Amino acid sequence: MFFDLRLIIAFLFACYGAVLTALGAAGTTEADRAKTGGWNVNLWVGLAMLGFAAVMGLWAALRPIQPPDGEGDGEAE
Repeated sequence: MFFDLRLIIAFLFACYGAVLTALGAAGTTEADRAKTGGWNVNLWVGLAMLGFAAVMGLWAALRPIQPPDGEGDGEAE
């Protein structure tokens, strides 16, 4: 299996997105909303990060890295 940076990026965005979404859903006060003009920024940015993580994960799953010609065929040199 080849190293795929897209999966690491998806994992990190999913972790941070989950934390921000949880904080936005459960830990937002009116003082926080007043600072951002009434928007629940943690919730919306967390959801956007989760969406980006899903896109990166799907991209990695649907278009896996292919070995160059002549490599990865299981023959030892």
